[in-house]
Amino acid sequence: MVGTLHKVSGVDPITPVGIDVDRQALTQLLAVLGAPSPEEGCALLLGQRSAARWRLRSIWPCLNVWQPVAARDHRFALDPREQLQAQRWARAQGLDVLGAAHSHPASAPEPSATDRALTLAPTLMLIHGLPTAASRAHGPGVAPGLACWWLADTIPPETWQLGWRMVD
Repeated sequence: MVGTLHKVSGVDPITPVGIDVDRQALTQLLAVLGAPSPEEGCALLLGQRSAARWRLRSIWPCLNVWQPVAARDHRFALDPREQLQAQRWARAQGLDVLGAAHSHPASAPEPSATDRALTLAPTLMLIHGLPTAASRAHGPGVAPGLACWWLADTIPPETWQLGWRMVD
């Protein structure tokens, strides 16, 4: 189920109402997600949680380890060892792993059924894909096709698009 932003605020105390993305992190994110095209790119999102808006400060590039390799144009998987390394590094920097990002080189930046099924909620997910009217409406014009999603820990699982903005 894809919901709207106004539903998010009452879900639970850890749900952000929006994401602030540092300019440098945004530049790095777009490069990391675009580099493996036509395969899906992936990364971990490092930053700080607050009561309302979360702040994305750094990107941890990851290799897409999905098997079989031939399916990497529409599937991705993160290496658990990379996730542990990112968590250790983030803690040492006073940051948290906020979630993950990946690309949809040939489709809209919306969580697929597979994305939702294989993601441990609650979490933040950024997807870079083909620009849509909705993805343009939720972020600045510098990154059309980038959409921010919250995957809630509900039964059944629910997904909401969050607004995001670039900050200096």
